[in-house]
Amino acid sequence: MNIIQKWNSISLVKRIICGLIIGAILGVAVPNLTVIGILGTLFVGALKAIAPVLVFFLVMAALACGQEGGGKTMGRVVALYLIGTFAAAVVAVVACHFIYITLPLGSGASTDGYVAAGSVGEVFTNLLANIVANPIGSMVNANYLGILFWAVIFGLALKQASESTKAALNDFSEAVTAAVRGVISCAPFGICGLVFTTVSTSGLGIFTEYGKVLAILVGCMAFVAFILNPIIVFTQIKSNPYPLVMKCLKDSFITAFFTRSSAANIPVNMTLCKELGLDEDNYSISIPLGATINMAGAAITITVMTLACVNTLGMEVPLAMKVLLSFVAAISACGASGVAGGSLLLIPLACSLFGISNDIAMQVVGIGFIIGVIQDSCETGLNSSTDALFTAAAEFHDMKAAGKDIWAWRKK
Repeated sequence: MNIIQKWNSISLVKRIICGLIIGAILGVAVPNLTVIGILGTLFVGALKAIAPVLVFFLVMAALACGQEGGGKTMGRVVALYLIGTFAAAVVAVVACHFIYITLPLGSGASTDGYVAAGSVGEVFTNLLANIVANPIGSMVNANYLGILFWAVIFGLALKQASESTKAALNDFSEAVTAAVRGVISCAPFGICGLVFTTVSTSGLGIFTEYGKVLAILVGCMAFVAFILNPIIVFTQIKSNPYPLVMKCLKDSFITAFFTRSSAANIPVNMTLCKELGLDEDNYSISIPLGATINMAGAAITITVMTLACVNTLGMEVPLAMKVLLSFVAAISACGASGVAGGSLLLIPLACSLFGISNDIAMQVVGIGFIIGVIQDSCETGLNSSTDALFTAAAEFHDMKAAGKDIWAWRKK
């Protein structure tokens, strides 16, 4: 017990960094010791399993037992999500306008079994269908739009319930939260396993043939994380945004990068929001919603890969058409979670704007799968950490207007 207490007394971030280093060393030294990778599989599996239950009961309890209000803050959060996603697509367009990149078409990975999205209308038809999906099925399939919809319905219905019923609902919500804390405390071991698997199975080949494409993708995402997002946050809190930005990147980006799952990172983001002193009634809704519609990384991937394909085919595209691509990429990215395969399978939809055939577009998707070990990790890290960042920025805006200290979390 003393060892466990000492272990838990160390900062979680420091423990995760230790797990990261050990995993990398083991991946190089004993790449065949695959049993280490099981730790990562178990960790991601546990997070994915508990996240739907956590979201459902937190949202339901927040609505059933919470006070009126918060609608203005939620509206601000959603606005930041949409603005951030569109701005990220514009950043990608600007980068590709000044840096000419092409793709080695014909050398993509197999895309058998994957079905690309047909049109923006089809994407949003699927999204609407997900909203009203069976609540039990939504929890089993981690369909967060469906989970949010039914949690809101049940939460509003339970507003008139007895105090004992509300107390029981709160107790169950607290129990699920405690279970999540237990899972997150195992993050160093999970990260160790995930890093081991990545290092032992992924060679350096992707950095040669696809290096320039990767550099543009990662560069755009880094620009959004360290330049664009701080500017957006500054407009809300009117003070230095970097302490908040770095806190979100440190506590959320790292785990999202290695789990490569926004759903698995929902409990991590909720824990982060609690540390920041945010209102649970707000973040219990905004964080799972952000995992669905806040897709800056996906917008960048769709835009860069599409314009690289356009360049490869030698097509001349006017700037106005590229701006239209930004708009389509942003809207499509919001529906990425409703399409099997995520952002990569929305590339054919974007390519269709330029009359590119589906056969060629699917070759681009195949290349996306090859570089996915880096691209998808960075994309998920940016998407997920920005969920917490914009949630905090919106609430800190209201707190500052009310004369409250928005930096109290730094003094703890």
